[in-house]
Amino acid sequence: MRKITKVIACMLIPVFLLSSLGATQAQATIQGPSTHAQSAALIDVTSGRILYSKDGDKELRIASLTKIMTAIVAIEHSRLDDKVKVSPTAFAKEGSSLYLKLGEKMTLENMLYGLMLRSGNDAASAIAEHVGGSEEGFVLLMNKKAEQIGLTHSHFMNPHGLDAEGHYSTANDLARLTAYALHNPVFKRIVATEDKSAPNPNESWEYSWHNKNKMLRMYEGADGVKTGYTKKAFRCLVSSATRNGQQLAAVTLNDGNDWNDHARMLDFGFEYFPLVEVAKQEQPVQNTDVVTGRGFWYPLAESEKSSLTKKLILHENRGQSEKEDKKKATDLSFGLAGRIDMQLDGKLVGSIPVYRKGSYIPPEPKTEDETLGGIGDVSSWAAAWRAVLSHLLSP
Repeated sequence: MRKITKVIACMLIPVFLLSSLGATQAQATIQGPSTHAQSAALIDVTSGRILYSKDGDKELRIASLTKIMTAIVAIEHSRLDDKVKVSPTAFAKEGSSLYLKLGEKMTLENMLYGLMLRSGNDAASAIAEHVGGSEEGFVLLMNKKAEQIGLTHSHFMNPHGLDAEGHYSTANDLARLTAYALHNPVFKRIVATEDKSAPNPNESWEYSWHNKNKMLRMYEGADGVKTGYTKKAFRCLVSSATRNGQQLAAVTLNDGNDWNDHARMLDFGFEYFPLVEVAKQEQPVQNTDVVTGRGFWYPLAESEKSSLTKKLILHENRGQSEKEDKKKATDLSFGLAGRIDMQLDGKLVGSIPVYRKGSYIPPEPKTEDETLGGIGDVSSWAAAWRAVLSHLLSP
């Protein structure tokens, strides 16, 4: 099959942001908020765009912010109704604890609540051993996930975040990890929970966990994420909040005034970088026979709107074989006419597929659908779209 590519300059073109393409970091044209943190970052969750960064690539200890990675790896690799057993190595783990009994069994879902609300180190070890076969096996999964989502300044040595040589991350990496995790409906639900109770098989009373994250109670729209502290990492915090349909996540490492600093960072993002609807789904592209496959939203400062440039790239296939014709019905890319690329200040920030009018356009994932217990629903959709875009972006 021969592929012919036409490049057409366009106006009012939407873009579908791909994690593989990355996202531009906001330029220092707007004075960022002041913080007491050694390192800090602010990210728009929808687009993955870092809106503010202070020494954001500095590799530091991250304490229990580690458990963000622990939770998302567990959710993606196991089932929420699995029974997790507390082993001798998980029992009485030092630091913050759920005080689980040796040999006690609890569902993975409830243990994840204990992990994220009360920062249970015993829960972290038990989850790791259940999902990875051992803590070491689980740590391999953590580092593999870090590589997959592009965390280039992170390395994990354990699932709980107790100080260890070679265990570190950065504010920018943690912001990207948090944005990734918040796209998972199970993770998103857990970290937004203020109070949770769970059955206790050894006592007449239930477990009752109150979320340590004070941002949930002191900041309007707050909906996550995780606190952390060790004597070497000092105070660490990741918070998130949603206003007017836009979700932001803030990260500070070694910050003695983190609650107030996070409020200032989130206020800054909502005020200066609102989420802008660039275009709608199935929008006709002017002077063509194609429509957009997705709408697109992107956080933009007022001064940046004129810096967006768009380009329509159409692929015309010729000489298609009979064998290829038979695959049309099951080929997710059938009907794809090309893509639209968008650049901000000369950097590619996303690409959206365009389809021939009247052809099948795959639906977007239902992020609130948890019928698979948190396993693979959105991930499978994303994998399919990666295949589509791989087809589009291939030479």
